[in-house]
Amino acid sequence: MNNQIRTYRLAQDYGYQINPSIPVIGYSEMVTNEVCISHSHPRGQLIYATTGVMNVIVGNHIWVVNPLQGLWLPGGVEHQVTFQKDVNYYSVFIDPSVTERLPSKSFSFDIPMFLKQLIFKIISFGTEGNLEPSQKRIMDVFLDELALIEPSATFLPTTNHERLQKVVELLLNDVANKNNIDYFAELSFMSTRTLSCLFIKELGMNFSDWRTRLKLLEAIKRLGEKQSIKEIAFNLGYETTSAFIYMFKKHLGKTPSNYILEDQKDSDQLSA
Repeated sequence: MNNQIRTYRLAQDYGYQINPSIPVIGYSEMVTNEVCISHSHPRGQLIYATTGVMNVIVGNHIWVVNPLQGLWLPGGVEHQVTFQKDVNYYSVFIDPSVTERLPSKSFSFDIPMFLKQLIFKIISFGTEGNLEPSQKRIMDVFLDELALIEPSATFLPTTNHERLQKVVELLLNDVANKNNIDYFAELSFMSTRTLSCLFIKELGMNFSDWRTRLKLLEAIKRLGEKQSIKEIAFNLGYETTSAFIYMFKKHLGKTPSNYILEDQKDSDQLSA
């Protein structure tokens, strides 16, 4: 437990260091089954993991971060991180003096191999400063690459709306639930039309799309935990494995098998 507390305190300390002479600070740690309470810091932050899965909550959005994705958090954004099982956690903190060209909103993104290599290189520089010119150039390249990242759709909007929140919590707690919107409307003492309108107004998507997004994020998390595709399909409430594969490919542009292979390919290249 002490190691986990040390992790969070160190990470937050680096996030609060305002020092243009150290524009980028890298940090890594193995974290197991822990929750980092909601916090913010002046430095922007890139979160990544080579193994394991993290859930990150920012406002009314939930992101699942696995080894194929990173998460960008601008400085000052309040966030909470939950580490699922064993997570080999990497974080890069960016001083406000160099964030002008970087994205102003939080989002997850498919992290390219080159950016991963830059992260590992920056972490090898340590956290004490006294940077060599070559190290500063690598940091400049890292910032250039970070400015080019594009958001992925792997986030789940949530809500503080009292009536809708009850439905959202029921779905979050039972991802395999097959009941339609009429069932949840009746359970919440609302008309189907009212509940449907609330989903669009509060979450920006209809009931069916939101539930599909929930299943997609849960699938990503379980793939990161090395569960089999057949097992995931069954636990998410799909009648057949092929129906699950179709959903996954439709939204992510690749099958779960290819998703796993891409993860394995990156892992092999990193260990080579």
